[in-house]
Amino acid sequence: MRISVHRFICLLFLGILILMLVSACNTATDTSITSHKQPVEDCKIVQHMMGKTCIPRNSQRIVALWMGTFRSTLALGIKPIATVWSPSDPLPKHLQSNLNDAESVTILDWQPSLEKILLLKPDLILSNTRFQNIYKQLSYIAPTVVLNQPRPPLPWQKHLEDVAKILDKKQENKQLVNNYWHRIEYLKQALGDQRHQMQISVVTVSPPYGIFTYGEKHPTGKVLNDLGLQRPAAQRGDFFTRSNISQEHLSEIDGDVIFISYGEGEAAKEALHKLQQEPLWRKLKAVQQNRVYLVDSDHWYAFDILAMNAVLDDLEKYLVNTP
Repeated sequence: MRISVHRFICLLFLGILILMLVSACNTATDTSITSHKQPVEDCKIVQHMMGKTCIPRNSQRIVALWMGTFRSTLALGIKPIATVWSPSDPLPKHLQSNLNDAESVTILDWQPSLEKILLLKPDLILSNTRFQNIYKQLSYIAPTVVLNQPRPPLPWQKHLEDVAKILDKKQENKQLVNNYWHRIEYLKQALGDQRHQMQISVVTVSPPYGIFTYGEKHPTGKVLNDLGLQRPAAQRGDFFTRSNISQEHLSEIDGDVIFISYGEGEAAKEALHKLQQEPLWRKLKAVQQNRVYLVDSDHWYAFDILAMNAVLDDLEKYLVNTP
């Protein structure tokens, strides 16, 4: 069968085009395993929530897209170059020196800015499942690992362990956890038998959510459990927080000691002042015995080892060292 020259050229061009497409598809199938900027021989494969990614063995420019991940990475001895933190918000007191040097990549509603991240030229991005919709875009910037972050978040020990595995910091993770339990045992001894009778109430006063208490599932609640400290009846149970406690039910926040966790800012101060003017507030046992302590929500409501150590600092200060 004779084929015209024109038809032969068309078939040849079509064949070349098909070969090019097949080759491109084969190349694209590996994008979840290795970054186009990172040679395979210089990286290790990490399994995560979105598949596999080959990350640098010794990352120097890490962007952490959650403050819990930023703090956990910091505790493991590596300082990320950026995180999601609003520059308009006050810096947590126990992190001020570290956050002053870190860039903020936040836009509205704690969402990360792809443009800001790109300009920082990271070699590793630690993301989470809340931002899995931009995983592909992040992967084009740098190797990206997506950590599990459900609501409420995982226990701080699990998140710290996950970050440590990624960064080859298992020994540092073990040391941090051991140090935590050593502090728990020290405080148990310092508190003595009173910890078995003392009821500790933890409350947050927040303009958006009103008054809410912390359950035993909250990281701070777990710290109190680890110490063997007792909780008011309304704060016992396997729940995270209980919000919108009305003025008529202020007895739910009473205890031998009340820790009020609140943030900086005029709205928080106004909400706290309003609570303190309530007649039922002045009838609480802890108020009458002058055992109400204001603590920083930046670590009492956080989810990492640095925050839990700061909570232990407060507990030692007010339960052991305060007459």
